[in-house]
Amino acid sequence: MGGKHSKNEARSGKNGGSDNAEKESNSIRSQRELVRSFVRSQKDMEIYDIYVDDGYSGANFDRPEFKRMMEDVQAGNVDCIVVKDLSRFGRDYIEAGRLIQKDFPALNVRFIAVTDHFDSLTADYNETSLVLPVKNFVNDSYCRDISGKVKSHQKVKREKGEFIGAFTVYGYCKSETSKNRLVPDEYAAQIVRNIFAWKMDGMSNAAIADRLNETGILSPLEYKKSKGEKFTTKFSAGRKAQWSPVAVRRILENEIYTGTMVQGKTEKINYKLDQYREKPKEEWTRVEGTHEPIIAKEDFDYVQKLLPIECRGSREGRKVRIFSGLLFCGDCMAPMIRRVYRHKGTEKIQYICSTKNKGPGCSRHEILEGELKDIVLKGLQSQALLLLDEAKVLSRIQGMEIDFSELERFDKEIARLRGEEEKYRSLRSGLYEDLKAGVITQEDFYSFRDIYDEQHARIQESIRKQEETIRILFKSGVSGGARLEKFKEVLELTELSREVLVTFIDRILVYEDKRICLELRNREVFSKILMLAEYAAALPKEDRNLSEDAGRGGKNRKGSGANRREAM
Repeated sequence: MGGKHSKNEARSGKNGGSDNAEKESNSIRSQRELVRSFVRSQKDMEIYDIYVDDGYSGANFDRPEFKRMMEDVQAGNVDCIVVKDLSRFGRDYIEAGRLIQKDFPALNVRFIAVTDHFDSLTADYNETSLVLPVKNFVNDSYCRDISGKVKSHQKVKREKGEFIGAFTVYGYCKSETSKNRLVPDEYAAQIVRNIFAWKMDGMSNAAIADRLNETGILSPLEYKKSKGEKFTTKFSAGRKAQWSPVAVRRILENEIYTGTMVQGKTEKINYKLDQYREKPKEEWTRVEGTHEPIIAKEDFDYVQKLLPIECRGSREGRKVRIFSGLLFCGDCMAPMIRRVYRHKGTEKIQYICSTKNKGPGCSRHEILEGELKDIVLKGLQSQALLLLDEAKVLSRIQGMEIDFSELERFDKEIARLRGEEEKYRSLRSGLYEDLKAGVITQEDFYSFRDIYDEQHARIQESIRKQEETIRILFKSGVSGGARLEKFKEVLELTELSREVLVTFIDRILVYEDKRICLELRNREVFSKILMLAEYAAALPKEDRNLSEDAGRGGKNRKGSGANRREAM
């Protein structure tokens, strides 16, 4: 074996050598002293080097210090490896067995596990072929068991909406009272709000990134570093990380800013490999209302519709074109593109279908920008007048208890959904009879049952959202739900602006005959306002009087008639 070379390898961080001993865990320190004491007791050994992987899992051998040790073994610098026990060497019983029983003997390297009383130089057949594999298998099983328990514990925490990450997303920090709860980091949160506002104003991701860099705003990575966090990411490049279109997009796509905790996007391939795979979106863990939102849900949803369409600014500067990301062909649904025609000092701006611009498949759908602005502004103003008139009617019933079964007579959407719900309920109940009659096979039975269950659940969720919209209107007021104050401002406008468009419009559809269709944001809320106004108009006169009294503070109420509802 030779008396000059000895080797001490203890599992667990990133720093080897005695100079870093004060930074190591107590476990590593005790292992170091035990092995040193053992080597000192051996007359034919001396320490060549110490290799420590503190903080790395023993489930695999992809560890920097272990690799350095093997390089020294291959170079002939080490002819004996000493560890505290077999589990400190590694917990992968197949790989550990191969190294100890095949590779090390082939390289004439002695292996010693002190507390397991194993020495490859003196071990007999039973120790090498029976005891060693069993101990390695037990160590491997222990590692697998611990991994399973940790994953199970983390899953429970995720499902409860508790934050389990080491580092928070940009815009949030951990609460001082609970590391599993997020609270806004006001400085970064305001940057996030600005990013969403700029996107809704029509800026591209690249333009937003340039604006942040030019104003000296630290990127998420540099901001974390400035706060003393030891955060690293594969997305950084160069000495100082800058804002990039990719970084901006990651923020714009992150639902966590709406107050919804989204975790479990990746998972480890297995407990032996430090590698992860992306999980499909439907397998992510989502829990709503776990923390204070930075971005309103409706604004987040609107931005998701804008993201597939990069909005470009004009060549003259950062001014965003008024219809960027909002204008579509009414027939093929492709985005409309802007064309500028100049002739003898005059300029004409038109929008045409991008499908037609590329070739056949649609018609031009051309429309002048000035003409389009006039039509859209008039359409918005007429919608504003309608909603403001209906809001006056709704003020009579605000604060009253709502009988949803009665409302269904006026709400066609809920009535339609109820009809679909009953259809799938009937289909599902008839499946068993079809199975008994031999009309369908058992495989078809389970397949159709799953389909009907899924559709039934989807419809029930739609009904819940419809009813929740009505509740919100009565709870927070019609003005809050529909931004009626903003609509009042629209009536006074003489010229259309980008701000008005992104506030009220989801998209604008242009048809070949120059018909323009405006798809409003919050269409659910607006349709419910119209429905509730119809409901209010149909109320008996004494109900209306009661609701008017409730609006004045509830004075002059006398008793409760058979058809009278008490104000809330």
